[in-house]
Amino acid sequence: MKDPLPVPHEWYQPGDVLVGEIVSHIFYYLHEITFSRDPAQELYRDPYVVTKFYQHALALVFAVKETNDNPKILSNATLGFHIYDSYYDMRMTYRTTLDLLYKVHRYFPNYGCDSHKDLMTVIGGLTSDISFHMSDLLTLYKIPQLTYGSFAPEERNAKQSPSFYRMVPDEAHQNMGLIQLLLHFRWTWVGLFAVADDSGEHFLKGLEPLISQNGICLAFSHRFPKQYHWDYVDPVTDVLLDIYLPFRDSKANTFMFYGESMALIAFTTYMYLGRNVFPEMVSLRKIWIMTAQVDFALTGLHRAWDFQFFHGTIFFAIHSNQVLGFQSFLQDIKPYCEQGNGFLKEFWEQAFDCSYSNPQEGIMINGTCTGEEKLENLPRNLFELQMTGHSYSIYNAVYAVAHTLHAMFSSRSYLRSRHGGQGGGYQDLQPWQTRSISVCNDYCHPGYHKKKKEGAPFCCYDCLPCPEGKISEQRDMDDCIPCPSDQYPTKERDGCIPKTMSFLSFEEPLGTTMASVAVSFVLMTTVVLGIFIKHKDTPIVKANNRDITYILLIALLLCFLSSLLFLGQPSKATCYFRQSAFSIIFSIAVSCVLAKTITVMVAFMATKPGSRMRKWMGKRLANSVVLSCSLIQVGISVVWLTTSPPFPDFDLLSLAEEIVLQCNEGSVVMFYTVLGYMGLLSLISLFVAFQARKLPDTFNEAKFITFSMLIFCSVWLCFIPTYLGTKGKPTVALEIFSILFSSAGLLGCIFFPKCYRIVLRPDLNRREDLIRGKK
Repeated sequence: MKDPLPVPHEWYQPGDVLVGEIVSHIFYYLHEITFSRDPAQELYRDPYVVTKFYQHALALVFAVKETNDNPKILSNATLGFHIYDSYYDMRMTYRTTLDLLYKVHRYFPNYGCDSHKDLMTVIGGLTSDISFHMSDLLTLYKIPQLTYGSFAPEERNAKQSPSFYRMVPDEAHQNMGLIQLLLHFRWTWVGLFAVADDSGEHFLKGLEPLISQNGICLAFSHRFPKQYHWDYVDPVTDVLLDIYLPFRDSKANTFMFYGESMALIAFTTYMYLGRNVFPEMVSLRKIWIMTAQVDFALTGLHRAWDFQFFHGTIFFAIHSNQVLGFQSFLQDIKPYCEQGNGFLKEFWEQAFDCSYSNPQEGIMINGTCTGEEKLENLPRNLFELQMTGHSYSIYNAVYAVAHTLHAMFSSRSYLRSRHGGQGGGYQDLQPWQTRSISVCNDYCHPGYHKKKKEGAPFCCYDCLPCPEGKISEQRDMDDCIPCPSDQYPTKERDGCIPKTMSFLSFEEPLGTTMASVAVSFVLMTTVVLGIFIKHKDTPIVKANNRDITYILLIALLLCFLSSLLFLGQPSKATCYFRQSAFSIIFSIAVSCVLAKTITVMVAFMATKPGSRMRKWMGKRLANSVVLSCSLIQVGISVVWLTTSPPFPDFDLLSLAEEIVLQCNEGSVVMFYTVLGYMGLLSLISLFVAFQARKLPDTFNEAKFITFSMLIFCSVWLCFIPTYLGTKGKPTVALEIFSILFSSAGLLGCIFFPKCYRIVLRPDLNRREDLIRGKK
């Protein structure tokens, strides 16, 4: 009988710090199955390579090479690695774990008799059992373990040390995916095969309630052994019959399989052997659904076997990405170029069915290996060039270790605590320092605060980022504090920065643009006023109350000028005058528009025979309208300025990073009263102009006034909600824009058509035309 505990295969690369990996399981020792009932017959074990799993080791090598070639990670050190195989055996798992900790082949626990090993982390294994066996030893030495396989029993996980990390997602997500798949295809009568261990029990415990809740029925739920090591023929027959019974007794055509890759290898062996023993029970028309823990991998023993009963199988997959350069790395591997790789020779021989040495050892070999065989020619069940989900988890685990070490050695607090302010070496680092110096969790950095974990002791807490507007300047703060009102938090929320003063100045582009537009409209209004004064005796100017026209143009000119009071840093004088000035000037302008419209209506109505409106004809009515409407606004403004006038103010809260210099309205009620009165005048003018729009063209300005007042009212109706929703410079810019645009509407709609006829069409500005128009 061959040695049941062979010398472990190893792959080694030196480095300043080492990462250990126990791959599960490149080598698989298989009992030869005999059908003799003689217990004295000698049985032996032959090694077979699960060639597909060799990619797991290569993924670690590739990731280590990438990190060592990256100058931004661990620039002053290199990662090295030891890789061992567990042989899918508990004793070999413990032995190889000790090999990672101490000297190869000889064990002196707690003594370092060999050259120094800076082992920081161990990655492994593929199955939950192997990972837990490794953890039994690694926990004693506080060495972090990153597992890349599947795990099920939460009760077992809860007992592991804080240094036990999983690289795969929670199994509950997969359970929901299985349910959604079954519901999508309406497969409501299904069978389930689960491996007979703790993980299988946990899987059934989580899935069976979901199945019943969603109206799916289990035709059967069958457990099977995950190994096929037998010494007698009776257990073989019993297992095969037990597995094949569901195929005979159930009409279900959809089967779910739960287990790990090695369990699937055992299951495929059962299926293959049972098909020969019980051929009448096998049906090829079955749908198989495999869970994400399974990677369909076979050994050289299975190369010639027929697995048609698995054709069309649906596999859930662990997330993977195609890492740049990985396929080229695999294609460059040659058996004669790899030094220190104890796996490569056996892998190459069994993957390509060839031999470098004595063909009597191990499996039967067809030819001699040349070393020029290509991995891309292998079938996917023997080897894949694309990175599998398990390999990608290993790849990410290496980078997690590298970034953790990099962060530790970049930490100033670590350098100070270890070497009194002097830089420390990688050799001084202990594995347990890659996680929390015996504390429930690491301290909370500045910018974070502590939050107690529910159901945990007071010394265990989570670190949460400070909320918006708050900071923490020290470690382990119980709560974040707000910055002073004249400061705001940094991006990291670990300090406060003084706010900048903000106001709309003449120098900035927006202020310059607004000022330029205002001055341009002032010049336009001045030109229009000059045209009307020059042609004061023409029929068009005289026909529409010349004095009111002059007052309106002067009011518009002052409106454009009043917008300049809103630019620049607010002062006591500008705040005192700018709101009241523009409201009074605007009220005068709107009153003039109202007076012109009323004059047109009265003049038209007075022409009717027997009309009593003749006594209201003349300038007295128009002047009375302008004076009375304007005095009301003046009175409101005087009350405002004497009781609660506007004043310069600092808005510290509206903007996160700026102090807004603004004019406080003083009395908000009076401010909106002023705006409300101005709006009332505008609506009355719009209504009167709308009623007079169809009067004879000779006397009628109502059409133009209607358009101008529509623009005016639209601007100020939009102003109020927008004004309430903005803060800082946009608020001031909005006020200036409203003043300019509404004033420009009055100027353009009322006076530009008249200027066109006065300047460019003087033939239409004759008394004869007006008399003709009356007729």
